[in-house]
Amino acid sequence: MTLWEYQLTPKTVLPQELIRGVMRVADAPSVNHQRVVFRLARALQTHADARDLGEVLIAPVDIVLDRDLVVQPDLVFVSRARADIVRERIYGAPDLVLEVLSPDARIGSLEERLRWFVEYGVREIWLYHQPQRRLEILTCEHRDVVARETFLWLAHIRSAVLPFFTPGLGAITG
Repeated sequence: MTLWEYQLTPKTVLPQELIRGVMRVADAPSVNHQRVVFRLARALQTHADARDLGEVLIAPVDIVLDRDLVVQPDLVFVSRARADIVRERIYGAPDLVLEVLSPDARIGSLEERLRWFVEYGVREIWLYHQPQRRLEILTCEHRDVVARETFLWLAHIRSAVLPFFTPGLGAITG
């Protein structure tokens, strides 16, 4: 399937992605998964609005990384400086992507998703491990992961992409 054919498919709120020419579709996420995504999105957007940093968008929103690669992370942040990549879809790598890792795997493997995010220039990848209530932040530069930090339930989050964002994970996700 081409990007053009993918874009002609009927609109849906189910997660769907174009992975190297093959469309993958998954069931809707669980309620708990969506609660976490919403709470994180609200906290990040409140922070971004207060500092005029950019925009937070939640899935399903297509991130077109290549003509045969379209992904839908749970949440993305695009900085004001790079707002031109946001149109009806996002064309290019967001500054930050977040995946909420539920007990049931979503579309494809986490390893391949991480590889694409790094390869195409995402600056920061957040992985929220829902069962363990912990957040990993991978900092990327020059198409490589240069730092990985884990934040436990009460730890204050630190982000290079979202300066001065320091709430505790527990305070955000409940």
